[in-house]
Amino acid sequence: MRGLPSTQAMTKLVLISRDFDMSHLIPSIHRAAPELEVTLHGHENASDAEVAVCWNPPTGAIAALPRLRLVHSIAAGVDNILTDPSLPRVPVCRVVDPQHARGMSEFVTWAVLHFHRQLDRVISNQREERWFRPPQQDPSTCSVGVMGLGEIGSRVATDLHRLGFSVRGWARRARDLQGVETFEGSQGLEPFLQGTDILVCLLPLTDETRGILNARTFNALRPGAKLIHVGRGEHLVPEDLLRALNTERIGGAIVDVFPNEPLPRGDAFWQAKNMIVTPHMASVASADTIGLQVAENVRRLVNGEALHNAVDVTRGY
Repeated sequence: MRGLPSTQAMTKLVLISRDFDMSHLIPSIHRAAPELEVTLHGHENASDAEVAVCWNPPTGAIAALPRLRLVHSIAAGVDNILTDPSLPRVPVCRVVDPQHARGMSEFVTWAVLHFHRQLDRVISNQREERWFRPPQQDPSTCSVGVMGLGEIGSRVATDLHRLGFSVRGWARRARDLQGVETFEGSQGLEPFLQGTDILVCLLPLTDETRGILNARTFNALRPGAKLIHVGRGEHLVPEDLLRALNTERIGGAIVDVFPNEPLPRGDAFWQAKNMIVTPHMASVASADTIGLQVAENVRRLVNGEALHNAVDVTRGY
């Protein structure tokens, strides 16, 4: 990454988040482009920033920047930005970490093995001081369904297939993945679910996918199916999952993303039956990757060049 030319010395960035301390990104941005001026939301003179670098910004915070030219997410997801009805009509970009798909695949593989090797049952037995060795099943007997077959979902599905699992995938449009049975569109959703033992959600958040992890979806799965949710928090209808776990319609869940984060103390999910709560950790871009990609897009913005990883705001990704 080459340094920013001196003509960009006065470009100001503001880091904006409702509930996440973004100050750790300042050194990484400065390492990539020492000439940039970086400040935090709420600090003096932050309102004259031209670039907003965001994660879950407060509603209206971005619109309060009169000189704004670019909004940049610090992650692959931008739904936490696009839900703001006052969002100005400026380009929106996201971070695409080349290691993101690998990290997500590692996490999902662990989660699938947790259920396939019945480690959830082993952990429960330990609490009861019960010695029981679950039978070892061939992975081909376990059908893993991946919702969302973009770059990350395709990597996850392909890696699980290589491990010997029976893998199926569902997406908005038809996809062709070697060794993976694929379904598409609303007409393909129910057949996809009906043959799934472990459901993995890796969908983008759109109007069509919001709330898709609901009672109807859970009831379409094989009885006792497991859920691995690493998509977006708003995919999930919390009360429907809690009910499905309590009735054992869903036999277990690993949930990494929630409609409200961080998950508050006292939330029913903390003590939900056969559920593991993880703190939105499945795969996270490094601070240096964020710094490099934000700095490069600032350079491109000032020079009038095409931006990297620009978002189609009508599609939401």
